[in-house]
Amino acid sequence: MSLFQQNLEKYANLAIRTGINLQEGQTLVVNASIECAPLVRLVVKKAYEAGAKNVMVEWSDDTVTRTKYELAPDEAFTEFPMWRAQGFEELAASNAAFLSIYAPNPDLLTGIDPKRIATNTKTASTAMSKYRAYLMSDRAVWSLVGHPTVEWARKVFPNAESNDDAVAKLWDVIFETTRIPAEDPVAAWQEHCDQLHKVATILNEKQYKTLAYEAPGTNFTLDLVENHIWAGGGAVSESGTPFRPNMPTEEVFTMPHKDGMNGTVRSTKPLNYGGTVIDNFSITFENGKVVDYSAEQGYETLKHLVETDEGSSRLGEVALVPHKSPISDTNLIFFNTLFDENASCHLAIGNAYPTNVQGGTKMTDEEKAASGVNQSLTHVDFMIGSAELNVDGITKDGKREPIMRNGNWAIL
Repeated sequence: MSLFQQNLEKYANLAIRTGINLQEGQTLVVNASIECAPLVRLVVKKAYEAGAKNVMVEWSDDTVTRTKYELAPDEAFTEFPMWRAQGFEELAASNAAFLSIYAPNPDLLTGIDPKRIATNTKTASTAMSKYRAYLMSDRAVWSLVGHPTVEWARKVFPNAESNDDAVAKLWDVIFETTRIPAEDPVAAWQEHCDQLHKVATILNEKQYKTLAYEAPGTNFTLDLVENHIWAGGGAVSESGTPFRPNMPTEEVFTMPHKDGMNGTVRSTKPLNYGGTVIDNFSITFENGKVVDYSAEQGYETLKHLVETDEGSSRLGEVALVPHKSPISDTNLIFFNTLFDENASCHLAIGNAYPTNVQGGTKMTDEEKAASGVNQSLTHVDFMIGSAELNVDGITKDGKREPIMRNGNWAIL
């Protein structure tokens, strides 16, 4: 067996044993592109070896997706197969686990009318909202892992000698940043997540009222909800199963107050949003709401994003990531949020994770609104971190304390 095949086997095993932490007798749903077939086959094998009752694979295909956007009538983007939405809801309610193998083409929808993309995104998000609520409240186990495509690999390694060389280079980075070369990747992940839990514990004890950000193009304050919870390194499902939602992960994150953002933030990495790149953009907030924005690339896409609904003009997540970290140390721009968000401090437009505030998973929508929890059909992370970013925490009595200096932890 080649070294690559050995690593791929370990990667599939890690996704099942650590990412999903699949339990005996549990159903697994795998969402993947047809380009991921070799990994999917290994994942299915590892799942059954771990005791899965059933493994269901939901395939997608970029060529089919692009063809629909090019040729389908406008009304096609206002429809969604409700049998699919109901099926996912039923699976989530029956304690199924969900693994997404993320294999994007960052430029898939370049040249497509942004209005068509926005309409389709809103239609799908509305239809799948109940299913997504299971995931965002950890009522179901879920995880996301990466997989190269030729288009993505070429975007990351434009000077590679060939397509195969670019894909091989990207696989090497994925394996390295998910700790596959370790003698025991599962144990290495546990050690890494213990460190993230340590940082989250420090921040939870502080219970800062406000975070203040300063960097080139960024001068910004963000209030946190009362009784917020910092999380990182993993989650625990409602049924008590520990799992890792994102692999890789380097972040600790919590919930901003939906009315508490003021000032301007500037992006430090491109954002690949549904097959369209938004780059070199700034967003200005006043009392929590977006009041202005600009972008050198993807302005119309950004416009449609923040205008999706009322909540998409506000933030639902704030995450801290040290500049000195395995993904950042590659000095690569991935054009892929799974990787770029774990190389950089970031914020998320849209829906908040109810698990980031005490009692949040039991709150009604009215109670969430009263507590400052943002609600939206969308949740989109964008990166603002760099080696020039300073972050301070401001206590309830007004004391200002350093959390990050020059992009790295000042609290450890």
